[in-house]
Amino acid sequence: MRFTKQWSFIGFAIIVFYSFGFSQKFKGLALTPPMGWNSWNTFKCNVDEQLIREMADAMVTSGMKDAGYQYVIIDDCWQGERDSLGFIHPDRNRFPSGMKALADYVHSKGLKFGLYSCAGSKTCGGRPGSRGHEYQDAYTYAQWGVDYLKYDWCYTEGLNSIGAYTTMRDALYAAGRPIVFSICEWGDTKPWEWAKEVGHLWRTTGDIIDCFDCEVNHGSWSSWGVLKIVDMRRGIRQYAGPDHWNDPDMLEVGRGMTTAEDRAHFSLWCMMAAPLIAGNDLRTMSKETIEILTNKEVIAIDQDSLGIQGMKFIDNYQGVEVWIKPLKNNDWAVCFLNRSEVKRKIQFDWSKHWITDDISKRTLDTQSIHFIVRDVWAKKNIGTTQKPLVGEVGIHDVLLVRLIHPQNVQ
Repeated sequence: MRFTKQWSFIGFAIIVFYSFGFSQKFKGLALTPPMGWNSWNTFKCNVDEQLIREMADAMVTSGMKDAGYQYVIIDDCWQGERDSLGFIHPDRNRFPSGMKALADYVHSKGLKFGLYSCAGSKTCGGRPGSRGHEYQDAYTYAQWGVDYLKYDWCYTEGLNSIGAYTTMRDALYAAGRPIVFSICEWGDTKPWEWAKEVGHLWRTTGDIIDCFDCEVNHGSWSSWGVLKIVDMRRGIRQYAGPDHWNDPDMLEVGRGMTTAEDRAHFSLWCMMAAPLIAGNDLRTMSKETIEILTNKEVIAIDQDSLGIQGMKFIDNYQGVEVWIKPLKNNDWAVCFLNRSEVKRKIQFDWSKHWITDDISKRTLDTQSIHFIVRDVWAKKNIGTTQKPLVGEVGIHDVLLVRLIHPQNVQ
């Protein structure tokens, strides 16, 4: 429509005029790590509006929405062409109803809508990128009703990452619609050191793949298994917190690993206060996958309002790793991770381990305070810290407990 295009250009021009002097991100959009679903891991470029509608439906009917998942995010390859004025349009064959109608549908389900773009001239899938069109694209996303933008880093020759991401941040702010900004430059320029005031989350590594401990070499880059990603970035937990999160990439739960590996993967992401962005086909989930993705007690560890990223406390304790995460109201999460190919029996004497965290300035005092020990996967209390924790951790599995301070017992 000529009228619509004319007013789009006028609106865009007004935004550009008034944008000078504005340089901040929208505050308070991600006080806890974002939760949602993204199309890439399972569907790659095979996306269309019917698929996205079905995923939004499944997020509701599966119980994921009730568990806290909000964002339905279309990754790469939704783009069609730019018009004569430079405005981006969706692929008309795949999204004939347009993005505004699709966003409206997602919103009608009580969910939020996300899109993908790229700082380069093209996206990683070869579609039009946002380079040179940042303010146009931000304006367009705002008009469509977008709530979340994942912004990639392909075809960015000659660009400075801080400058490129700051430009899009400013464009989003100028457009006036609060949009969560997900920085995806794979950790190459240490975004944890500069991105707190630019984005709400930033990728810390290259792409994840659905295996527990592997590397898949693609020549100039690699995909990484769960444990490879966990090991790749140490010493950066101090950079994470409310509204600014380290992002170890999307979840591979329900994508081919064993149930134990999925459980361990999900537990580690929650211990690391990572965004929980599912990547499986929500329409065909097994009972086990649903139980993992919707376990509210485990999710509560990730979504804890204190916003402290957990850490490995002991490398090797009776064959397992011990991870800790301080939680609000003086609770703690403790995760025993078994990386090995054999089951591990453990006996963890709380009184012999003085656990302190320099980031949160918290100390776990089990000698004078008797915490209730709750197995959050089994959803039952299994004793107190007065006695050693005795249990078995399966192959590639975890034992994840919440230590509940007596003051929090009703």
